[in-house]
Amino acid sequence: MATIKFEDALARLEIIATELENGDLPLDESLKIFEEGIRLSKTCLKMLDEAERKVEILIQDKDGKKRLRAYNVGAEETDESLPSG
Repeated sequence: MATIKFEDALARLEIIATELENGDLPLDESLKIFEEGIRLSKTCLKMLDEAERKVEILIQDKDGKKRLRAYNVGAEETDESLPSG
């Protein structure tokens, strides 16, 4: 699958869900778009995970002050890091 924007993938997923909910498609076509939906869903989840890693996270200084810093891919969280969630 070529690179797709998150918004485009989500819009297509909504169309697929509507088509499947209607129940007007033959079984083979339903299976085909269901599989497409699964692929799009996985793609969206991957994009969200990647975006989450890029978002700034809050950390605490040794003196207890909170500040923002960019998340570094591959950097280990320290004991000073606040839990995500």
